[in-house]
Amino acid sequence: MSKRVKEMILCAYQKRFDDVSEALLIDVRGVDANENNALRMDLQKKNIRITIVKNTLARKAFVGTGLEPLTHALKGPSALAYGADSVVEVARELVGWARKLDRLTLKAAVLDGELFDGDAAVGRLSQYPTKIEAQARVVQLLLAPAGTVVSAALGPASQIAGIVKEISDRLKNGETIARTG
Repeated sequence: MSKRVKEMILCAYQKRFDDVSEALLIDVRGVDANENNALRMDLQKKNIRITIVKNTLARKAFVGTGLEPLTHALKGPSALAYGADSVVEVARELVGWARKLDRLTLKAAVLDGELFDGDAAVGRLSQYPTKIEAQARVVQLLLAPAGTVVSAALGPASQIAGIVKEISDRLKNGETIARTG
């Protein structure tokens, strides 16, 4: 490959991955064409992209970016999977596909500058909450004490309302109410 072509590919990588700071590195070698197409089409529906990369050029393109931790894993055939709302969603999808496709290898992932190296680490990453799930948990934790206070305040009031209703029903039926205390 000529130096000019390499420069063009490097420039294309830099533009394509400019705003990508979280991604997953995979090896799709050995996955047959039909399975590969099914994988890509399914991921495309979920706004996840896969780009085959040339390792030496990708190493240069990743320098100084959020993807730099992945450079050590750029060995052998490599493809970068990125997109969706977070790399956690990408990891969940690809872990599921790796169970279906024996030849799909999960090499590494990067989330907020932290490297998840190897299949097991990417599996752990897939179990992390997504950004939306984490925000929902925080809101739930913040609202839980308020819910407890409200239910504690309503508890005695609902008991009193039940007693008043029972007295009212008995009086309507002509029953007398005996004093208990």
